[in-house]
Amino acid sequence: MINMSFPKRVKIVEVGPRDGLQNEKQKVPTDVKVELIARLGRAGLKVIEATSFVSPKWVPQMGDNTEVMAHIERLSGVAYPVLTPNLKGFESALVAGATEVAVFAAASESFSQRNINCSIVESLERFLPLMNAARDAGVKVRGYVSCVLGCPYEGEIAPESVASVAARLFQMGCYEVSLGDTIGTGTPVSTQRMLAAVANKVPISSLAGHFHDTYGMAIANIYASLEMGVSVFDASVSGLGGCPYASGASGNVATEDVVHLMNGLGINTDINLVDLVACSRWISGVLGRNPGSKSAVAMSAQCQ
Repeated sequence: MINMSFPKRVKIVEVGPRDGLQNEKQKVPTDVKVELIARLGRAGLKVIEATSFVSPKWVPQMGDNTEVMAHIERLSGVAYPVLTPNLKGFESALVAGATEVAVFAAASESFSQRNINCSIVESLERFLPLMNAARDAGVKVRGYVSCVLGCPYEGEIAPESVASVAARLFQMGCYEVSLGDTIGTGTPVSTQRMLAAVANKVPISSLAGHFHDTYGMAIANIYASLEMGVSVFDASVSGLGGCPYASGASGNVATEDVVHLMNGLGINTDINLVDLVACSRWISGVLGRNPGSKSAVAMSAQCQ
């Protein structure tokens, strides 16, 4: 049943410093990452995914994870989660001062095999020691599910497959499960169909949307998710990021465009859009490109 009453408040999880930068071909200096996190915090973001504790062999861009965590200014009321694919990564993150971590699985067997070289079931089993260690340390764990609306190898993914993986992560102890349209092929109809299936197994209050804008559908899919009662969305400043396993897949939905939508709907995010657009223009300049959001272009005169 579609809920046409929008939430009064939406939480935006900023993934730019991690998901947005991890596949950048150019080396992004540590001080730039630290400054980006600081600017996002000053703009009002309350959850900023700071870095990833994966092997630098696989993700060289995140090889300075410990340095990033050591130098970020931790603002009161702001969470700085990090991605940890296994127990070793979790232990390193804990030493570095992480108080929240995230794990990731896929709704597609082919994507799971090619991305992390194991089946979906095996990937979930690998998380058990991590979940136990996190529980003992009092560290919150968030779950990601990728390819929820399409896979670069399998095409369309059955909503029931997404629901099964999301339910397992939730049962293992993830307080929130982010559902990722990794290659950006979702539409409002397929988004609501998928959410309806997942909500049968995981409370809608514990779900988040993570949309890529490959076909320009991310904002439409967020609106469709709001209709279903979802009140948490991942986004990346200036639309940074993309999926290296999906040819042509563009980045995450731009945080500033999501904030503009929420402002227009009268939904509170606690984020200052002018400051956020200024941050978007700054990081785009550092990376040598134009801002990747409609809002940054439209508001350029306000954010000089």
